[in-house]
Amino acid sequence: MLYSLLSKSQVKVRILKHLAAAVSASLALSAISTLKPSPVTAAGDIPPAQTSTQLAAKPDSSLQLGQLRSTVPVQTMQLEPGGFIPIAIGSMIIILVLPLFFGGLVVIGDREVGIVSKNFSFGGKSLPPGDLIALNGEAGYQADTLPPGWHWGYWPLQYNVRKESLTVVPQGEIALIIAAGGASIPPQRILGKITECDNFQDARKFLLGGGEKGRQLGIVTGGSYRINTALFTVITAANATKHGMTAEQLKLYTIAPDRVGIVTTFDGVPIQDGEIAGPIIPNHDNFQNAQKFIAAGGRRGLQEQVLLSGSWNLNPWFVGVDQVAMTEIPIGYVGAVISYVGKTSEDVSGAAFTHGNLVNVGNKGVWVTPLYPGKHPLNTRILKVELVPTTNIVLNWSGKTERHSYDSKLSSLTVRSQDGFAFDLEVAQIIHVGALDAPKVISRVGSMQNLVDHVLQPTIGNYFRNSAQAYSVLDFLSARSGRQAEAAEYIKAALRTYDVQAIDTLIGDILPPAELMQTQTDRKIAEEQCKTYEVQQVAQTQRQQLVRETALAEIQQEMVKSEQGVKISELKANSQVKQAQGEAESIRVKGNAQAEAYRAGVVALGGSGYTALQLMQIIGDRNVRVVPDVAVSGNGSSGGLVDGLLGMMMWNQTSKNGDNGGELPVVKLPKSEPAAKLPVAKVNSVKPPESRANSPVANSEADIDSLFGELPFDDRSFS
Repeated sequence: MLYSLLSKSQVKVRILKHLAAAVSASLALSAISTLKPSPVTAAGDIPPAQTSTQLAAKPDSSLQLGQLRSTVPVQTMQLEPGGFIPIAIGSMIIILVLPLFFGGLVVIGDREVGIVSKNFSFGGKSLPPGDLIALNGEAGYQADTLPPGWHWGYWPLQYNVRKESLTVVPQGEIALIIAAGGASIPPQRILGKITECDNFQDARKFLLGGGEKGRQLGIVTGGSYRINTALFTVITAANATKHGMTAEQLKLYTIAPDRVGIVTTFDGVPIQDGEIAGPIIPNHDNFQNAQKFIAAGGRRGLQEQVLLSGSWNLNPWFVGVDQVAMTEIPIGYVGAVISYVGKTSEDVSGAAFTHGNLVNVGNKGVWVTPLYPGKHPLNTRILKVELVPTTNIVLNWSGKTERHSYDSKLSSLTVRSQDGFAFDLEVAQIIHVGALDAPKVISRVGSMQNLVDHVLQPTIGNYFRNSAQAYSVLDFLSARSGRQAEAAEYIKAALRTYDVQAIDTLIGDILPPAELMQTQTDRKIAEEQCKTYEVQQVAQTQRQQLVRETALAEIQQEMVKSEQGVKISELKANSQVKQAQGEAESIRVKGNAQAEAYRAGVVALGGSGYTALQLMQIIGDRNVRVVPDVAVSGNGSSGGLVDGLLGMMMWNQTSKNGDNGGELPVVKLPKSEPAAKLPVAKVNSVKPPESRANSPVANSEADIDSLFGELPFDDRSFS
């Protein structure tokens, strides 16, 4: 640039001189073009107006006033009356146009920047080889730009000033810079270093400060900038596709809540051998100041540091971010952390733990402290978290699979019994891992799935295969509770060495051979049938008993009546027996008394006499008729039978009419002890005919006969 090497005061003086010269030249040319010659007159005759015009036409400062007043011939110029308007127009054209060509005036608007290109240099200066931007007035693109305003001295023949709009980066976006000039980027880096150059608005500072050509580490954030586009190519979201990028890459990088950004840098020194990620570098504002990251020894590649939720001004040429979810430890679990980066430190697990190493948090290895339930912003590329359930875990050696799926590869155990039968056995094992024991378990076996596959499966499987050979199938079936208790004790002791607690061991279904079970089934069915028959028999007995009880209930009333009748009869019989016994005793006493009386009578009267006496007494007491009512004699006359019949008829007739008082009363004596019949005197009587069987005579004869039979003495009583 022409004035780039001058001070500001010198630049102002030169601009004023150029302006004054341009105005003077414009006025002179306009005056000359409007004047014409007039007749010669004396100086004294010159009117004031002409004098002034002449003076203006002759601005020579050496002209004296006295000379004007001398009488010499003078040719004057007169101004025509219609020449003022052309003079004004010409003056305006001269003032506005001529400076553009002769004064080199360039006007830059408020929202513009002037990019200067010099066509040639009077001193013959040229750019050094490899340079594109002139710093010392060489021909070519100039490092300095023109700010808004009027700028003189940029003659069109020597300078080409290109007016461009300001570079505007919208809020929420960034702009990337590619420098066309500057030093070469070192081979160990791929981006140009950041140089203090007022956000790439001062190209001179950029070049003099060691700025490097190519893609830049520095970025331009939201705002308006006067950037020399001859040196810098600005990539924004509007023109990103022209440079092989997307508009999203040139926006603020936003990390969503509950997510974490895993960072990979593309510039810096290589990662050390044996490491997979670069160490954490402080004071680079979360990778937003790339120059500080590289200056502090930051390494390219995967980084240990992560980005948390928020918006970040990140250079996509320098850093790439992969968002992943935060590591969540559910309730009922802890996280055993395996770190692949960090310092290698000593084992802190203690001398008793000999099957792995535990390290402090931040070092390489299995961390001694687990992660507890919650969300943790971890870099999952360098840290691995093994979830370890702290609740009871049920593992099934069967077709059933729990939600944790640790037992998805387990199946029922096939064992062989002592009697040679192979059968399937289903087992369930309940285990528990303590929170502080989780790192030890992971350090020993690597994961919970490895614990199941490499520890629990062979331990439990081999135990049941060995124990089954000591029993027959039926013994194993019948004593499964004992087998279960033995298995629980053995497995608890075996898992204790792996820092795992065996809560319980449960034997599920036992599936013996089908043919063996068929025989057992048949036998059991037969036994059950026997029991069924017995139960049916008992049921029939019960049914009979029910029928009997029902019948008894129905006749209970009658039975009660009968029982009461029997009891009444028994009581009556007993009463009659007692009465009969009393009567018998009374008769016996009376009989004995009568016998004594008879003996005394016999002694006194003799047997025959006393008998006749007694007979007469009885006949008298009982009113026995000795003389028949009708007597029929048998004297041989033929009328005796007829007379007898007629007499009987008359007697019967009179008996019916009650003339004779009816039937004679019969006196019955009480029966005494039976005695041998003694020969007594009998009165001969004529046997009444059958028609008189019921007559009083017949009855009297019968009574007499019975009386003789009732006499209690015999022939011996009179001897």
